[in-house]
Amino acid sequence: MSVELPFAPVDTVIRRNAGNLRVSAEAAEELARRIQKRGAALAIDAAEEATADGRKTLMASDFGVETVPDKDRLELPVAPVDRIARLDIDDSYRVAMDARIALADILESYADNVAAAAADLARHADRRTVKAEDVQAYFELAQYFE
Repeated sequence: MSVELPFAPVDTVIRRNAGNLRVSAEAAEELARRIQKRGAALAIDAAEEATADGRKTLMASDFGVETVPDKDRLELPVAPVDRIARLDIDDSYRVAMDARIALADILESYADNVAAAAADLARHADRRTVKAEDVQAYFELAQYFE
């Protein structure tokens, strides 16, 4: 699976949660992969909502968002998020701009949570670098709390 999301903004999200820790390129790549997987799954659910309403356009409300944030305050770029939203849904669906921004906001919040936990795991391992293994460990541990 190719990753649609550039690693640089994901790296920035990790760094803002890592404090004085360094961030490996592999950690940004792993988190970008996980963000993409989450975004595609959310888009499938949103497409089901739109279909139930007789629409072929995904709206912010299909993602459970009532108020769409200003896209300029987001770190994740909207264009790759649009491509992520379209990965696993039928080509006949459209994704409204407010839905793209809403999904980017949801995914950035998701990334913040994962990055903060990965940084905690790196500190717990007494390392100065957040690595891909910290992101992976977060997801291994998270499955027990779902």
